[in-house]
Order: sequence, then C-alpha cells, then structure tokens
Amino acid sequence: MARMHTKKKGKSKSRKPMLDGSTEIKSQLGKEEAEKLILQYSRQGMGPTAIGERLKRENGVPYPKSTLGRRITELLKEEKASTPIPEDLMNLMAKAINLNKHIEKNRQDKSNTLNMERVKAKIWRLTKYYIRKGILPSNWRYDPKQAELLIRGRS
Repeated sequence: MARMHTKKKGKSKSRKPMLDGSTEIKSQLGKEEAEKLILQYSRQGMGPTAIGERLKRENGVPYPKSTLGRRITELLKEEKASTPIPEDLMNLMAKAINLNKHIEKNRQDKSNTLNMERVKAKIWRLTKYYIRKGILPSNWRYDPKQAELLIRGRS
C-alpha cells in the first residue's frame, strides 16, 4: 500500500523484534515500580511516548507493555492522568501552528503552504477517527487559534 502524501511505498507488516526467554532483559523494575515511575513522569508533564523513551533509556525497560501488561496510555487513563486530547493530535496541531507562523513570515513559500494543507488534512482525518471512537466529543472541531492556546498551555 502506498503512502498518502509521498511517492514512496509503505513498509508492510513492520513488527517489533521478538523477546524470547534467552535474551536477558537488563530491567530490574517490577510492575509496581514501573507504574509509580510512569505516574511520576506524567505529573512532570511528559507524554506517553516520552515516558516510554525515558523508561527505555534510564531503566532498561525495552517494552513497557511487556512489563505492565498494558499500554502506558491505558495506565494513564485508568489513573485519570491522561490528557483530554490524544498526543498524536496535539503533535500535529503543534506542527500546524509552527508552519502557520512560518507561512505568515514567508508568503512566497509554496512548498510549505502545501505541507500546511497536508497537515490540516491529517488533523481532520484524526479528529474524525477519534470522534468515531468516542475519545473526542462529537462537537469537537479543529480551530487554529484554539489549538495555539492549547499548545501554549501544554508547554
């Protein structure tokens, strides 16, 4: 299957490497300690991907799901520490805001104007998906000015 906004073909069926019993995992973290660390990192304002990276780098946890038995986002949702808007959507909105600022300064930049349209299309597709799944309310709409306030409040 081809990618939507590039001329490249997609990599089909990419999977994480298998963890078998022969490979020794460096992590000495138990399930409870990992949960405490995740909640602590969440209170510091880190998102699920940053938490996963930090667990991997500092504590040697290769896949948090194998340690916890569930995903980081599921744990944060159960502990009511998750954000109301999913992280991937927030990252796309931050990208759109930065592109918008660039386009306001550089009106002649046609390639980034096209990139801006592509990012907006991705945001609209994601919002439709999250509304369908019930993660976002049905009346939620993307507004660049509201998104800028949300992103500013996040950082």
